[in-house]
Amino acid sequence: MRLIPALLAISLTVLVAYFVYTPIPDGIQEPWRLMMLDAGFRATVRLAKLKSWLGINHDVLSIRQAIQDFENLMKLMFSSESGGAVKPGVKVSDFAFGGVPVRVYEPPAGGEGYLRRGLMYFHGGGWALGSAKHGSYDMINRMLSDELNTVVVSVEYRLYPEVNFPVPYLDCLAAAKHFLSPEVLSRYAIDPERLAVAGDSAGGNLAAAVAQEISTDDTLSARFSVQALIYPVLQALDFNTPSYLQNANVPILYRPAMVRYWLQYLGADLSLQPQLLANNHSSLRHPNIGHELRARVDWTILLPQKHQKNYQRLVTEKGSEGVQDIPGLLDVRAAPLLAAPEVLAKCPRAYVLTCEHDVLRDDGLMYARRLRDAGVAVTTDHYEDGFHGCFTFLTWPFEFEVGKRSFRGYLNWLKENL
Repeated sequence: MRLIPALLAISLTVLVAYFVYTPIPDGIQEPWRLMMLDAGFRATVRLAKLKSWLGINHDVLSIRQAIQDFENLMKLMFSSESGGAVKPGVKVSDFAFGGVPVRVYEPPAGGEGYLRRGLMYFHGGGWALGSAKHGSYDMINRMLSDELNTVVVSVEYRLYPEVNFPVPYLDCLAAAKHFLSPEVLSRYAIDPERLAVAGDSAGGNLAAAVAQEISTDDTLSARFSVQALIYPVLQALDFNTPSYLQNANVPILYRPAMVRYWLQYLGADLSLQPQLLANNHSSLRHPNIGHELRARVDWTILLPQKHQKNYQRLVTEKGSEGVQDIPGLLDVRAAPLLAAPEVLAKCPRAYVLTCEHDVLRDDGLMYARRLRDAGVAVTTDHYEDGFHGCFTFLTWPFEFEVGKRSFRGYLNWLKENL
């Protein structure tokens, strides 16, 4: 009889190990830590989908709640209030900028007439997850405010499924215009010549789009002087770039998941995912994608040869019926990489962080190339051992050395350029 519990224990161990194990590229350090992180997220997603199937809750809302519950548990267990996340000299307040909720981080005041840097941050999360007020984003912005004597404004823009494009973009733009107003800059003693906009992943998308709009708005008395984009997502025409293919199954952002995030953001039918994975939505017969527009995402021209490797460009001749009518697909507010050269030429100097093991690597590299071609000064910071999301993994139990290095690289660039 003792054999049965032992066999059950062994079977359970094997099943758990099978679920946890995911092949990790050799270049990524701390592979088992990444496997555990990915397994936890996959389990959360599957449970959320089950709850959605049972009619209990929308899967995205369930994932959000699970993430929040985990963060609250970590606070209780490890009391972040006494750790590095809290900077005693940084004042944290919640307001609304242009009707949009924001969290403002203020470093200690300087002397009379002393002006400080100003930075607006848009968090990542596929336009569906994440929060300006919780987790790593709160910690990162506290640290930046403290170390660089910067007033940081982190934006709590609205998310899917409550809204679709262009609402998140419009929220961020409204908050940015309010931030750049003379009254706000004066109130927080911010130097109007030292203003940055930044974001990671979907937040990098929003930061790039807002930077483009602000840079071409002649009604504003102040504009962003720099933009910092952390592995940004910038286009939805080609899901077969070398990085999408090379890193299709690398945690924590899988290729099908990124396509789903796009469909959700654009308010499109989620059943179109296989069509987008095959690039049927951007076929040669698409009536609105001409040669000039297609060239703006042509990685055979825009990527360095070492990143092209031996991959072949996939452009289908004829797309499936209905797949070419996705709303917002060609809107530069959703896909900043599609912006015209004359728009890019007006953009502020840029910092673009990319990771080798990330499906979004080539989006960032192509945008950096297009900005440079338009005459914009660009610094690229590429992490050969980096993976999507690493920038925000700075604390136990998901603390990665590459996360610490990438955050420090971002901070050091801002210190020298903002």
